[in-house]
Amino acid sequence: MLRRPKRQDSMPESASWTGTPHIKGSTESIRMALLTFSLVGLQFTWGIEMTYCTPYLLQLGLTKSKTSLVWIAGPLSGLVMGPIIGVLADNSKSKYGRRRPFMIGGGIVVAMGLLVLGWTAEIVGFFIPESELRRVLTITLAVLSIYLVDFAINAIQSTSRSLIVDTLPIPKQQKGSAWASRMIAIGHLAGYGVSTIDLLTVFGNTLGDSQFKQCTVIAALALLLSVGVTSWAVDERVLIASSDADVKTGAVKVVGKILKTTWNLPDRIRAICWVQFWAWIGWFPFLFYSSTWVGETYYRYTPNASLADSKDPLGDIGRIGSLSLLIFSIVTFIGSIFLPFVVRSPDNDSKPGERNFTPRPPAAIAPLAKLFPGSKPDLLTAWMLSHILFAGAMFLAPFVRSLHMATILVSICGIPWALACWAPFTFMGTEVNRMTAPSTILANGSSYRRLPNPSDEFSAPAPSPSFLRLNHLDREIDDNEESEDSSTGETAGIYIGILNLFTTLPQFVGTFISMIVFEILEPGRHPELNKGEDVEGEGKEDVVKKVTEGPNGIAVCLFIGAICAVGAAYATLRMKGLYKRVR
Repeated sequence: MLRRPKRQDSMPESASWTGTPHIKGSTESIRMALLTFSLVGLQFTWGIEMTYCTPYLLQLGLTKSKTSLVWIAGPLSGLVMGPIIGVLADNSKSKYGRRRPFMIGGGIVVAMGLLVLGWTAEIVGFFIPESELRRVLTITLAVLSIYLVDFAINAIQSTSRSLIVDTLPIPKQQKGSAWASRMIAIGHLAGYGVSTIDLLTVFGNTLGDSQFKQCTVIAALALLLSVGVTSWAVDERVLIASSDADVKTGAVKVVGKILKTTWNLPDRIRAICWVQFWAWIGWFPFLFYSSTWVGETYYRYTPNASLADSKDPLGDIGRIGSLSLLIFSIVTFIGSIFLPFVVRSPDNDSKPGERNFTPRPPAAIAPLAKLFPGSKPDLLTAWMLSHILFAGAMFLAPFVRSLHMATILVSICGIPWALACWAPFTFMGTEVNRMTAPSTILANGSSYRRLPNPSDEFSAPAPSPSFLRLNHLDREIDDNEESEDSSTGETAGIYIGILNLFTTLPQFVGTFISMIVFEILEPGRHPELNKGEDVEGEGKEDVVKKVTEGPNGIAVCLFIGAICAVGAAYATLRMKGLYKRVR
């Protein structure tokens, strides 16, 4: 029986586009700032949520163990919304572009969720009289609002990042990522900075009668403004028709390919993923609970400091915790600028016989760079040391008895956090480039279609394998004949997605660890944030004494995170040995 020969003389139909990407602005710096400005509002909102939502839920009467379950919203939304929004946006044929409609829609949803979150008690109280049912429904509405905000934030984040890739030509991608990092740092600084201010003394009751309500209003306005600015400044290409490959790619096939690739990861990529896995079990309690821990430490161990005497205990805890995170963000920002000039790039280590070097620092920080010895540490060593530094700081958490010491420990973690945001993506990018280097995008019969416009450096991006649709002569090969590595760079998206998987799954592990710790050490409601109510039949003074004299549950979670950070350091050491053997 004759088999029909595989088609080699014609190529599948590629995607068709109209228009060209364009960014408003008279200089490159202005264009980059406008392109990435949406990330300022995004991180501002995220910072407000991280600062206030945990103590807010405790104030409503939720126990710490149940509060930890609420924060599954973060990893769950990242796991679900990223792929869904990515697929929907990639195939969107809206006349306004593929990314901006999702950004604007997500911004509106987040703003609505924030306002509902700030006024949950009033909304429920309007319909339900004072009762236990009212308390339960208030908590339920608050939790649903947090989930709504988290899912919509991830939609904005996914499309904002994709907009950068879509708009910039390949030579400008690295600069675009650098500007994105700066905007993220600015958003964090602004969010934590606003949280340290007593807004009631600034605005009175104009934006709400509590610190938390005013922060939600400001965050909603900031997000809408930042997303609006980027959407106004950027013109996208419009997708007219999807490629044959997009039409034929089904959800089952995509999931199957991801699972197959995950199971057969190259050794060094597998090593990167496992370092990320152990590191993020440690980072999860820090990112979600550190501000609450700092505030609780102050009220536990500072003489004459009591939340019971506070008119706004939630605002007081938020402001005290935000100050430490503000310093943490400043340290992170400085580290992200300075560290690349004192740490060798892994690209240099991969070229035997070439002299290792670091980039020449700007004149403003050149004197500081000269303080370091001539032999710079490689990035892998710096990453390993950052895990050890983070572990050392968090090992001390259960023994902290002062606000100053808690603030110092949180601030120190800014240095390892700068490396955590930098190192894994650098190594993953390096490995993917090594795998695809022998076969470039235009090799093996690939082609692409675009509308050139040399007059605008941002209007004609070079072909990006993640978003521009390519034609391949060998597209319709049998599954058992597919090569391990795509010659077009398609594997980059898969491996980055797998790295994100190894970032998300540890957060589920951290959530359940936190739930168990809180259930054992602090099973009841927060005695002081819960408006003086008796807990399980005990008097308030007895409960407060029991909680303040016992171990702090968050501190124990941070201690467990430190143990996992040691595991990450060991995994990095094994990865270092693997790199040496390969060379």
